[in-house]
Amino acid sequence: MAELGLYSYQQEVVERAIKGENVIIWLPTGGGKTRAAVYVAKRHLETTQHAKVVVLVNKVHLVDQHYTKEFKPHLGSNYTLVPVSGESELKDLFGKVVQDSDVVICTAQILYNALTNSEETKHVELSDITLLIFDECHHTHKGGVYNQIMKCYVEKKLKGERRLPQILGLTASPGTGGARILEKAVEHVLQICANLDSSIVSTRLYAPELKKKVPRPIKTFDIVETRPEDPFGNHLKRMMQMIQDYMNLPTSDFRLRECGTQEYEADVVILEQRGIREDNRRLAQCALHLRQYNDALLINDTLLMMDAYRNLEEFYISKSTRAIDKTDFFLVGIFQDNQADLMKVARDSRYENPKMAKLESVLLKQFSSGLQSKGILFSKTRKSIHCLNEWVLNNRALQEAGVKSAILTGAGNGITYMTQHEQADTICRFRQGTLNLLISTSVAEEGLDIPECNLVVRYGLLTNEIAQQQASGRARAQDSQYSVVALKGGREERREITNEYLEELTAKAIAQVQDMSIREFQRKITELQTQAVIKSRIEESCKMQKRSRYTASSIQLLCRNCFKSVASGSDIKLIDNVHHVNVNPAFEKHYKVGGQVILPKMFDDWEPGRIISCNNGNCNKEWGFEMKYKEIALLPNLAIKHLFLQTPDGRMTVKKWKDVPFTVDNFSFEEYCQDNFPDLLD
Repeated sequence: MAELGLYSYQQEVVERAIKGENVIIWLPTGGGKTRAAVYVAKRHLETTQHAKVVVLVNKVHLVDQHYTKEFKPHLGSNYTLVPVSGESELKDLFGKVVQDSDVVICTAQILYNALTNSEETKHVELSDITLLIFDECHHTHKGGVYNQIMKCYVEKKLKGERRLPQILGLTASPGTGGARILEKAVEHVLQICANLDSSIVSTRLYAPELKKKVPRPIKTFDIVETRPEDPFGNHLKRMMQMIQDYMNLPTSDFRLRECGTQEYEADVVILEQRGIREDNRRLAQCALHLRQYNDALLINDTLLMMDAYRNLEEFYISKSTRAIDKTDFFLVGIFQDNQADLMKVARDSRYENPKMAKLESVLLKQFSSGLQSKGILFSKTRKSIHCLNEWVLNNRALQEAGVKSAILTGAGNGITYMTQHEQADTICRFRQGTLNLLISTSVAEEGLDIPECNLVVRYGLLTNEIAQQQASGRARAQDSQYSVVALKGGREERREITNEYLEELTAKAIAQVQDMSIREFQRKITELQTQAVIKSRIEESCKMQKRSRYTASSIQLLCRNCFKSVASGSDIKLIDNVHHVNVNPAFEKHYKVGGQVILPKMFDDWEPGRIISCNNGNCNKEWGFEMKYKEIALLPNLAIKHLFLQTPDGRMTVKKWKDVPFTVDNFSFEEYCQDNFPDLLD
């Protein structure tokens, strides 16, 4: 084992995996789980005939990271390794890639697609794989893609099929699944074990060595007293009350909870859906605007008053030119009438958020100490980290202290996301010292190869114990600091204390599972797996019934903003199991086109066109974008969240196309060409 430089605690946790057993390796962030997995893969390749190793990750950026940093350096000289992600052309030849390679590192969705695809070049059977590694395997639960893959595995296992891969899971914490008592936490850990058909292993003999290798940071609660005065927040609340009065909602019918909370947001989401169901546009629009004000209150509680003001101002700039009835004019008018007063208060430093002053002192204490400090500041949303970065860049004291910050967000499309290249470049500059503070969403908590930090700050965050442990694990330098900036007695402080308890509860639950006899453990696992298979079949049957509840032609699609009917369900077709397009030429009269959509990657069969939005008067509600398919078909690609459905039994909203209560037929390119270009086919 010296060849890979494993510590004694790593040797202990891989012992059973080397013997071919299915195991989950439980080690903290920074404990070297991936290195342990590389060693297991190496031994497996050396000792197993026709070995085929597939490493699954849950985020695109981890494919290249695991390939470049861990697997290729140790296995690349003797074995064929191939990284495959959704951005790789190899995904369309995945079956062939698996056949021709020794080790494949890919996103889980690609493997699942291959398991369910019948095309020869794309299809893969579980029996083709001899070792299947799940990175961050605590995600193997409920409807996640990890669990979808393991459902295929478990069903085959319960049928008595023998040719199944060995399973290796890696996690810093399986968590408690929301449980607050030991009995339920044990049930959760057992469920994760059942889902992965694996035992859970950790170091017991070499725990002191692990503790020395991964020291715990010094934790401080940097507590802030309640704001003595909040005229900005109070002004927002008065405006919200005016909207609630205009909404004319009987208090006996529906009582809104305290504004400025997540609970209030949940309430107004329900009200917007109710407005749609009852054809009450006033209610629906008031609810949407109240959500924006609630967002502003949440921002005011976490960031600067001007950040909250700008967020509202940005919303109303777009709304002011899109008013279509008296409700819109009333709502826009309220903001315009109060805009000057809001801005005046937002610029008054006497009422600024005390949390920001506390955050400044935490950062200055670390970065003014004369040490070469590196830190990560975690916050909840992409919006908040952009605001925090702007604040750092414009803060004279922090700049004089030498703080050099940049944002780090998840990969994706849109201006608030980063490309993989941008992520890698930011982390590279952080490693080299050009940057010394990353301001990040949860993307930096899990998986990313970020160098040791001596400061981690959690700011305005309400997360579970898994995220807390992963964030804490980023502070790996000796005598590092882990700071929680929170309001005295507030939700963040309470949640952090709760998470500390849940972390201890997780460890106790794992220990109890590990202490079970082999016979008892196997009995419980088989029982849970059998129940899961039965439950899955029932759920699938219910989904099929739901999808065929109505005929497509009986459904009308209406604009979520102006409530105008714009399409029939039968107009919608499905391309590549992903894109929902309207193939009816008459749909063109209902939308207008805007700017060109730019995506950070290319696609084989299609390219994006222009943004499409509702053409009903001033509505302008964005619905999606045009897509050019096979260089011929120009089709409107619709996002269902911007529309709602009129069914024979009433109106309803859905977040995703998979939840619509009718069957969407596959798009036929041949039929489309026959209908639209008959002369070309003669």
